[in-house]
Amino acid sequence: NATVRIYLFALKLELESSTLFSKILSDSCQSGNNQLTLLVAVAKALTLSAIFNPSRALEFPEDFFNYSPSSIPISHISISPSSISPSQSQSPSPTPASVQAPSPESHPLVPALFVIGDSSVDSGTNNFLGTFARADRLPYGRDFDTHQPTGSYLNQTGGVEGMIHGVNYASAGAGIIFSSGSQLGQRISLTQQIQQFTDTYQQFIINMGEDPAAHFFSNSVFYISIGINDYIHYYLPNISNVQNVYLPWAFNKFLAHTLKQEIKNLYNMNMRKVVLMGLAPIGCAPHYLWKYNSENGDCVEDINNMIMEFNFVMRYMVDELRQELPHIIVIFCDMYEGSMDIIKNHEHYGFNATTDACCGFGKYKGWILCLSPEMACSNASNHIWWDEFHPTDAVNAILADNVWNGLHTEMCYPMNLEEMIAPKFRVI
Repeated sequence: NATVRIYLFALKLELESSTLFSKILSDSCQSGNNQLTLLVAVAKALTLSAIFNPSRALEFPEDFFNYSPSSIPISHISISPSSISPSQSQSPSPTPASVQAPSPESHPLVPALFVIGDSSVDSGTNNFLGTFARADRLPYGRDFDTHQPTGSYLNQTGGVEGMIHGVNYASAGAGIIFSSGSQLGQRISLTQQIQQFTDTYQQFIINMGEDPAAHFFSNSVFYISIGINDYIHYYLPNISNVQNVYLPWAFNKFLAHTLKQEIKNLYNMNMRKVVLMGLAPIGCAPHYLWKYNSENGDCVEDINNMIMEFNFVMRYMVDELRQELPHIIVIFCDMYEGSMDIIKNHEHYGFNATTDACCGFGKYKGWILCLSPEMACSNASNHIWWDEFHPTDAVNAILADNVWNGLHTEMCYPMNLEEMIAPKFRVI
């Protein structure tokens, strides 16, 4: 079992040469090798690929303009799968990625969007990190206009110009707990992302002055989506014997308290508008359907119960923040509720594959992660799950609509994002 885990771990190495993978997979199957031998062969190929194929990033156009308190930069923020969600378009970068600048002719909504989180919103942070949690290879990104995985690494060493419309600090594999996801390799934890924002905040003060910077950040939106890796890579595998120390309810309260303190730290740096995302029902994810040998694709209730408890605690924490921090506007969006609405009403939304991932290997395609284009289905739009843990672009589009204005179902409390950025909530 230990040997199998080692080779499964090695499978996390990126694969650039899909032809090499396909040949090894075919040869192993034809020779009748068992699963362990297959894993050994694939691991060797992946290791060579990781050594000889360094990642590359797409360059970003430097078409930014200066900010002044009398003229807030125009930023039409659109919460959409292409902007904040990886799924099959996921592409994790080594430093925080600036949110792409909108057209200066668009109408102003907020000055900027700052994103903190994990692979649910990672837009490229992990591309140049020594980590298995990367999606800078096909078939990730195949549904983009370019049909290529993105690598939106942005050179921000020139000052605030490259960050004037926002920064995405999110890192795949990151968790609320500092060590969550450490077995995957390097990642930028929640605490480290907060520190990165602190550096950004100081740069803005130096370049703009304290009052203009405070005005800028108090009117910007902070989008926080993190916590799922604390279950996938920490609590459920029982790292450090955590299950004997914390029952699920106590663990949920610990996570919520830790996140609450970090939000207060951001509040002290003039963060005022916060979208706090809950966790999705990973008990329905293909990986756990496979791991728990689910019959007929039934979700793993014990895991989903923990997620529901976490979201309940988070919603209560939002009420506490509103009482303790007088000027904060924070909304909580229940990803579990929104995702279960899609799963239960999948025919209404046009999904006919509700349990199997589009890309993966094994039962429910949840045993081995998505490694090459040959492992992916031809049409992901009718699937709920893209890979073993992430939903498809089509699902993310529905959830994005719900976050924005509750188009399909109300999942944000006490208001949606469109209502939160209304002029009446603007800080003068």
